[in-house]
Amino acid sequence: MSVLSNLQPQEVWEQFEAICQVPRPSKKEEKIIEFLLKFAEEHDLEAHKDHIGNVLIRKPATPGKENVKSVVLQSHIDMVCEKNSDKKHDFDNDPITPVIDGDWVKADNTTLGADDGIGMAAQMALLISKDIEHGPIECLFTVDEETGLTGAFELKEGFFNSNILLNLDSEDDGELFIGCAGGVDTLAKFPYTLEATPEKWFGIKVSVSGLKGGHSGDEIHKGLGNANKIINRFLWENSEKYELRLASIEGGNLRNAIPREATAVAVVPSKYKEQIRIAFNMLFHDVQMELKTTEPELRMKLESVELPEKVFDLESQNNLLNGLYACPHGVIEMSRDIEGLVETSTNLASIKMNEDHILVTTSQRSSVESAKENIANMVKAVFNLAGAEAIHSDGYPGWAPNTESEILKITKESYTRLFGTEPVVRAIHAGLECGLFLEKYPGMDMISFGPTIRGAHSPDERIEIETVNKFWKHLIDVLANIPEE
Repeated sequence: MSVLSNLQPQEVWEQFEAICQVPRPSKKEEKIIEFLLKFAEEHDLEAHKDHIGNVLIRKPATPGKENVKSVVLQSHIDMVCEKNSDKKHDFDNDPITPVIDGDWVKADNTTLGADDGIGMAAQMALLISKDIEHGPIECLFTVDEETGLTGAFELKEGFFNSNILLNLDSEDDGELFIGCAGGVDTLAKFPYTLEATPEKWFGIKVSVSGLKGGHSGDEIHKGLGNANKIINRFLWENSEKYELRLASIEGGNLRNAIPREATAVAVVPSKYKEQIRIAFNMLFHDVQMELKTTEPELRMKLESVELPEKVFDLESQNNLLNGLYACPHGVIEMSRDIEGLVETSTNLASIKMNEDHILVTTSQRSSVESAKENIANMVKAVFNLAGAEAIHSDGYPGWAPNTESEILKITKESYTRLFGTEPVVRAIHAGLECGLFLEKYPGMDMISFGPTIRGAHSPDERIEIETVNKFWKHLIDVLANIPEE
């Protein structure tokens, strides 16, 4: 008996559970691509794979609906791979284990992959349905949305034929999305030099964990803790006061996730052994008080470790710690046009120690292109001042809202009629692939909607069961009301 077999709609949950069995990390989507092509073959559906790995599966109109406008439904096939530090899981080979937790489905201490596995599942359920009326449909499954929007970037004109696109990658029931932020990454390389650790010093390891993490766009306004910022705060405050010397530092993982965990190894003179513990306890208390509402599970730990052989020289250390301290993180500007919408933000995402440099990854988002460039340049300037080599990624465009959209009117009317309440129509601060689709298909009429997902990009990711049923009913009804050409 499968874990999700009693949930409704059964046809969607059945496909979602099947997807959970297939590893699909970003940039390693070969197994899920093969899974989709085999699925199409087994159900006698026309399927195509492009040069980058995007998959398109077509299904003809049901009888009597041949003249209805063609619709392309779209989701991405990769997932964010995050786990709690004490969880053993190989995302390249192990299946995701879904768990029912009250009104929600989550995973066993890993990300669930409902972002965007539930969109995939709805597409697959629709493709094999026998009793759902619809016009011609195309199902587009794109690769590498989470780490580079590669599938959308590489999509060629003419790969699909529809002029209406339903993006199934939103995370709030009762909300219809008609716009999204554009984004760019700013990466900094801090060169460093190591020198011998002074004799008779004291080795310490500092760790930050227990933070919620989450999506760096959709949840940046919630005041969540940033593990990189917290650990650097301890290092910076004590580097001069207690002569602390850094030996190593790691924090965060993905460019589009607020970092949940960070660790650092450092040394201090033995005479400051007790003072550094007191300083640590005081900072822990301060941060707990600052984040008591948003991060009740915050944990910080200081422990003794064997003295490392090498530490950063002072110039390398000061450049890094000053750069990280000065680097902005969080909401930069709220929209002046749409109440409650974050216009511009930045995320200090990850710190990775390489052989000859520290790589710091940040991501900036904005619904205003010039503001996106401005905050990215601000971050780059901070890193340049701190002696780092900073570069920008190519970035991706936003999706400007069209309040006169035909598919918006259809989708809004459908939700109101089905559920007796009018949906909220808004833009989203997260990046969607829609902006890139619009570049390739300028006349495309698009909308994005989906069930409620919380904690995306973290092991707390969960999807609300009831809203999946609503999402499915809504999707079917929208397709039933697409007009003829």
